[in-house]
Amino acid sequence: MATTSPEERIGNRHAWLPAVLAVIAVLAYLSSFSGAFVFDDPVHIHANPHIQHLWPPWDLLQEHRPVVALSLAVNYAIGKFDVFGYHLFNLTVHILAGLTLYGVVRRTFLREPLAARYGGSAAWLALAVASIWVVHPLQTQAVTYIIQRGESLMGLFYLLTLYCVIRGLSARRPNWWYAGAVISCALGMGSKAVMISAPLVVFLYDVAFGAQSTRRAFRQRWGLYVGLLATGGILVATGVVQGIFPTNPSPHTAVGFGFRGITPLEYALTQPGVIVEYLKLSFWPHPLCLDHAWPVAKTAGQILPFLAVVVALLGMTVWAFLRRPGLGFLGAWFFLILAPTSSVIPIRDPLNEHRMYLPLAAVLCVAVVGGYAMLQYAFATRTGRAPPTRVRQWATSLPVIAVVAVLGWVTFQRNRVYASELSVWRDVVAKAPHNARAHLNLGAATQNINEAIRAFREAARLKTDYVDAYFNLARAYTVTGRTDEAIDAYRLAIHYDPQFASAHLNLGNLLSDQGRTAEAMAAYQDALEADPTNYKAHQNLGADFARMGKLDEAIHHFQEVVRLAPTFGPGHLNLAMVLARAGWLTQAAEEYEAALRLLPRSQRADPHYRLGELLRRLGRVDDAVKQYEATLRLAPGHPRAGEALEAIVGRGQSGD
Repeated sequence: MATTSPEERIGNRHAWLPAVLAVIAVLAYLSSFSGAFVFDDPVHIHANPHIQHLWPPWDLLQEHRPVVALSLAVNYAIGKFDVFGYHLFNLTVHILAGLTLYGVVRRTFLREPLAARYGGSAAWLALAVASIWVVHPLQTQAVTYIIQRGESLMGLFYLLTLYCVIRGLSARRPNWWYAGAVISCALGMGSKAVMISAPLVVFLYDVAFGAQSTRRAFRQRWGLYVGLLATGGILVATGVVQGIFPTNPSPHTAVGFGFRGITPLEYALTQPGVIVEYLKLSFWPHPLCLDHAWPVAKTAGQILPFLAVVVALLGMTVWAFLRRPGLGFLGAWFFLILAPTSSVIPIRDPLNEHRMYLPLAAVLCVAVVGGYAMLQYAFATRTGRAPPTRVRQWATSLPVIAVVAVLGWVTFQRNRVYASELSVWRDVVAKAPHNARAHLNLGAATQNINEAIRAFREAARLKTDYVDAYFNLARAYTVTGRTDEAIDAYRLAIHYDPQFASAHLNLGNLLSDQGRTAEAMAAYQDALEADPTNYKAHQNLGADFARMGKLDEAIHHFQEVVRLAPTFGPGHLNLAMVLARAGWLTQAAEEYEAALRLLPRSQRADPHYRLGELLRRLGRVDDAVKQYEATLRLAPGHPRAGEALEAIVGRGQSGD
């Protein structure tokens, strides 16, 4: 006769609880499905050619986060850029992570040394923790902001790694579970580098709840830990480690020791304040903001109070792990998962809400179990005995239900902010008015040109060397006809970034429109010095030299255009025209033919006519006739083509 373990019997009795958890999550995130692609989403999704095919998979493996790239490729294969499918995937991952957290917490309470005190209420406590976790508004950035699925995917695989190990600790044949843990850990490494802390966290869990000894844990399960550590090689293979320790950092580097915006020491001293803010948002999730623009801590007042709090919490974590390993493990979970983003490795944004995706679970465990213990103590103090299990469960459930309802409603409302780029950046500007990048993005998102100008000017005021603010301000001034102000704004952008080729190019265009040809050509030359591959600068220089009658220089620049942009039809057309003027008729004919292959139908009439004229000069009259006829098919009223064709027919000319 088969027997079942106490864990299995308890699990069967509460098998319906995970369904409650899933329903709660769906209700809280129903409003997320109207969300748009925002902030970095277009860069990583719309402008990412690697995700636009599933096979061959090699392109996906070139990404720093190949598992995330694969998930995006699946979304693209199913619905292209239909945002609904991306939100559905993100919510599914979040629900699965919540269910896994439920399993981890429940099985932990059923293990020694916690089973005697919490075993009877393990499922209810696990549901309380997981329910608050899935609906907590602090999680919205990792769920509703689509590209941050890297955080939620990593979180899911992190929890699965631990869950598989927990199952293996009590299984008769644990190796299958341990293999699942290693696979989950590998998938997590392919999702986000924060997963690097997982092997150590699993080991500490084993010490606290499994082997209950560091030596015994490694001796009994050394193969598991070697396997978990080996998955870290994925971070090397995908270039993550090289990105953190670059040998030749790019000016655009935003993460790692190549980032120039903040030193490792400044970043480390800023993080205590960030960690305290994370804890505050865990208990009072306001204000939530997509882009906090957290300031770098530089004064003693900005550093020491928060540093004292964090050092005290770290000390309590170490003390608790030695005396009460279960409580100490929660502190270790919190600090170790935050460590990759809250230590000495500089990141452009010191604070991001999605980084609390997993650490929040530890905070909620402490809060829920602490509240549960306080209820037990209060009951025992008044009655002289411990409360019955059912009383404890109901007494705990009522406040948890209230908290879940309130947080779920806040999450539902928060998700509405993601309805559009405009609503997101208006929200950020309202909550972080000091954020120059938010004003810049607000200006880019709005359709109101006056609002855009105000936003760009405010961004430039907040950050006086903000090149993108001046560049976008210049473009806005150009649209409104304020050319002189646009020129001044472009010059400010160039002042702060002399290598900004697009600013040089656009400045040249405005100067050219004002008839200041020499200044315009100098601006185009500056654009080429900044970016020798800028074919538009060559195009404009070629046109200016052609107008000046300097055909050799014009030919040189137009040849550069077709070399740099061989599919750019106007480049071939302009080269053909100057070659014809210079007497290189055969070469000009070839360029006209290339232009006609590339130009849209609406732009082909005049090139057909010009090619016809050229062919007639070469004596290829029959071919010229075909070009004139093509011109008239596209533009029946073209006067010169009709006259040329009539002249040929009237004279009875024919080709060879």
